[in-house]
Amino acid sequence: MIHYGDLPKPYCEFETSKVAIVPVPYDGTSTWIKGADKGPKALLDASANMEIYDIETDSEVYKIGIYTDKPITEDSSPEAMVEAVKERTLSLIDKGKFTVIIGGEHSVSIGTIQAHAQKYKNLSVLQIDAHTDLRNSYEGSKNNHACIMARAKELCPIVQVGIRSMDSSEKINLDPNRVFWAHKIVNCDDWMDKAIDLLTENVYLTIDLDGFDPSILPSTGTPEPGGLMWYPTIKFIRKVIEKRNLVGFDIVELCPNTDDKASDFLAAKLLYKILTYKYLNQIK
Repeated sequence: MIHYGDLPKPYCEFETSKVAIVPVPYDGTSTWIKGADKGPKALLDASANMEIYDIETDSEVYKIGIYTDKPITEDSSPEAMVEAVKERTLSLIDKGKFTVIIGGEHSVSIGTIQAHAQKYKNLSVLQIDAHTDLRNSYEGSKNNHACIMARAKELCPIVQVGIRSMDSSEKINLDPNRVFWAHKIVNCDDWMDKAIDLLTENVYLTIDLDGFDPSILPSTGTPEPGGLMWYPTIKFIRKVIEKRNLVGFDIVELCPNTDDKASDFLAAKLLYKILTYKYLNQIK
């Protein structure tokens, strides 16, 4: 598997990198469009074609070092996969690495959220997603992709952005004061500061790519219409990082299609933009 960005040495080596990217090619609990297990490779392949100079910030974040770790391939059960992701994340945090998980379907986020909740006090989880993912269990597992935010909510406060689809059974776990529905935030940005005010000092960001509108990212497991667009989304993420301490993030639910490379590229570019905002003060 290619290194993220196809970076040269020493920028891709473990010892010299601030960031560790962990691919988790897992698709064990997806329920409609399959292929999220191919997402990490597609993202990494696309990243090799990025320009690594960022125009917006006049910076090159790759110089902090971005290491691509070996994939987590545990797939015997959702529970075993979650534990493997948790243990890998804990190990990397202990070694001083800012950890990024790339999926894989959304259940891969549970283990890394658990690890960050164990390591960071005053943590909250910010979710960008089309779906609430608040089922207590689904298809016999509490670690299903439809349950990820129910598991996160057991650990810390959550804020949900871009939501436009849910099951009525999830209402019991829903706090409407902490949800920013897609239809209410389109074409405005006055909601952004309100969302940030609900976040604690330390923030973990989980991004299901179906949070984006399928007009710009169709290659995902459940492409819901009416989603977020590129510039408002990265504007919001930058504001979050400027006002809070981002401790880790994941990007999940890329289901690559051979006829659509734009989705792969968006996912790869999104990862780079988030790292750029995170480390901007260190690279300017």
